[in-house]
Amino acid sequence: MLELSILGKRLPRLDGDVKAAGSAQYSADIILPRMLYGKILRSPYPHARILNIDTGRARGLAGVKCVITGKDTLGEKYGRLPHIPHTVDEHALAIDKVRYIGDDVAAVAAVDEDTAEEALELIRVDYQELPPVFDPLAAMAPAAPKIHQADRNIAWEIDCNFGDLKRAFKQADCVREDEFITRPVIHCALETHASLASCDASGKLTLWSSTQTPFYFRRDLAKLLGMAEADVRVIRPYVGGGFGGKRDLCASDFCAALLSRLTMCPVKVVYTRDEEFVATRRRHGMIIKLKTGVKSDGTILGQECECIADGGAYNSTGPVIIGRVGVHLVMQYKVPNFRCRAYLVYTNNPVCGAFRGFGHTQACFANESHLDRLAEELSMDPIDLRVKNAMEAGYKHPLDFRMNTCGLKECLKLAAESPLWRQRSSATGKSSRKRGLGAAVCSYISGFMGLPSAAFVELGTDGSVKLIAGGAEIGQGSDTVLCQIAAEELGIDLDRIRICSSDTDVTPIDLGSFSSRTTLYTGNAVQAACRDAKSQLLDAVAQKLEAKLEDLECRDNWISVKGSPNTGMSFADGVKASIYSDKGMPILGRGFFNPPVRVFDLASLYGNATPAYTFGIQLAEVEVDTDTGQVKVLRVFAAHDCGRVLNPICLEGQVEGSIMMGLGQGLCEDVLLCTGQVLNPGFSSYLLPTVGETPDIQSSFVETIEPNGPFGAKGVSEGTQLPMAPAIANAVYNALGVRIKELPITPDKVLKALEAKQRTKS
Repeated sequence: MLELSILGKRLPRLDGDVKAAGSAQYSADIILPRMLYGKILRSPYPHARILNIDTGRARGLAGVKCVITGKDTLGEKYGRLPHIPHTVDEHALAIDKVRYIGDDVAAVAAVDEDTAEEALELIRVDYQELPPVFDPLAAMAPAAPKIHQADRNIAWEIDCNFGDLKRAFKQADCVREDEFITRPVIHCALETHASLASCDASGKLTLWSSTQTPFYFRRDLAKLLGMAEADVRVIRPYVGGGFGGKRDLCASDFCAALLSRLTMCPVKVVYTRDEEFVATRRRHGMIIKLKTGVKSDGTILGQECECIADGGAYNSTGPVIIGRVGVHLVMQYKVPNFRCRAYLVYTNNPVCGAFRGFGHTQACFANESHLDRLAEELSMDPIDLRVKNAMEAGYKHPLDFRMNTCGLKECLKLAAESPLWRQRSSATGKSSRKRGLGAAVCSYISGFMGLPSAAFVELGTDGSVKLIAGGAEIGQGSDTVLCQIAAEELGIDLDRIRICSSDTDVTPIDLGSFSSRTTLYTGNAVQAACRDAKSQLLDAVAQKLEAKLEDLECRDNWISVKGSPNTGMSFADGVKASIYSDKGMPILGRGFFNPPVRVFDLASLYGNATPAYTFGIQLAEVEVDTDTGQVKVLRVFAAHDCGRVLNPICLEGQVEGSIMMGLGQGLCEDVLLCTGQVLNPGFSSYLLPTVGETPDIQSSFVETIEPNGPFGAKGVSEGTQLPMAPAIANAVYNALGVRIKELPITPDKVLKALEAKQRTKS
């Protein structure tokens, strides 16, 4: 294995000190001269036609500088999938009608927040209420109210089919069918959405936004405002968490931008916590039906899936998300015969979109719960069933997935040999407290589709390095890992690297942080840029030392002839040798990564959409109180294939954070809706796991060294969340003998299941 100096070490986060000290500036912290405060008026109805908007009284209020409605926009629609025109379905401000409670109707800019709030109350909107529909099954009925022009309110449909499923079920020794339900959950990033826009006299617009995707924001803002992309600059300050929720352009961004253009003053819009719950994205609630046929030895012969996803009022990233449900089912197991039909359905509920795991989360809960039932029917150990069907590197996949590395079987072996799993049969409890153990497997991608990343590096005469990369640091530690990659490639200390990231006027293009892409995509670009710079540096040093370029190496801030460490010069002197030579060449390296993926068809799911795949398994030990129905997770064992481990501290942090997020979805998180109204819009009523619910977590990693990754690394932060909820569900079944098929597994569901079990016995 390659000997490394900087990578693989337990190094602290580079931004840790400023965040701990409270000096990190987030979008809401930025204050500019003459800054105004923006607020957004939202629809009180789930479905209504806008007849008239009277803004006269609001405009006349002292301190109000501007009021805008849909009529003040260009009327352009936007969406995350512009290459699929009919999925682009959202206006920045509603024009003809509103489609959910919280839909954006108007916005104001005033000298302070109180005046802006008062102005909203003075805006009069005349609505004609329309019949709403909130249940996706009801929305698909032929006579259901039309939310958009989609037939049966089906926004997108997928039918993936390969093999001979009918024959597979006929040949199977055991065929099982199950239905699972997942509820919508919210991201709950500690920082709410915040945007600050400033338009200067030349017409140039600058937006500071809590975004995961600055270049996407630039594209969408330019379209909605009728501007050239070159005249729009998007800067990402520190971001207090995203998890996919800050991937889409929000009304806060657009309204701040348009209000600034009209007033020629900076305008800041910061969402309240209530607005986060009502007017941003959330994870799709889904109904997933599975039918699987297996041989008596556990070999999967065929699987059929039907998925119905409640997309809410607009598409966002929904078409891709329902596709990932089908992809997940055949990504970690070998399934020779398969069909998945998935439907994204419009309803008058709040909008759903990207959320950590991106459709895989719901599919993982359903499939891993389903496979445990199959293992029970076959009298097999649940891990043995998974080993029997586990994906392997080089497998010729029917959908053309190309898996260079796959450490799933090694992860399964670690789990099977762990003391936690070996004690499973004796995991019982005294009195009303019962203990159980469950397992679940996961797989995920390392970036989606053939979208490139780029990076620049500049070497300084003092031996410092400026790294310029577009990857978006949103709390996951990507800036630290990118700097480690640069330091390793250049052979210098980490503290010599300074990074500038996520500024569309400064950094080269990078599509941001989503689909676990940053380490692999941006990391490859950084490594390539450093190699380019190092080549220039060594060329100058070779001339100075009268040595061959290929005989030189960089290590520990020193450039020397291989085998003769005393024959050389410092890294800084090498840079000077280039800059102060007769040619006077400053050293600027550039690099890009254009991933080796194949065209992915969103309708059939055919094509290799990612450079690398990650795999893993998690075990969860639970204690269930049969008197109260309360479930507590006591211990978790996690084994994951993440390619090469670049920073163990960052990696463990991602795994532990993912486990807690999965625990929340598994046991308590649920956006409660009644006729489209969010009933629990805040942390006092939306239940999140706290430090008191944190289990003992043991993490192990399988290093498979991915050839497409920088120094062999793969993405890992999303996949590690997937198996937690199904592992808990399987553990609850192991403890009580009752199967909960709907998330979250709340005390009332446990008690109802126990009552039903008791009635069956009697």
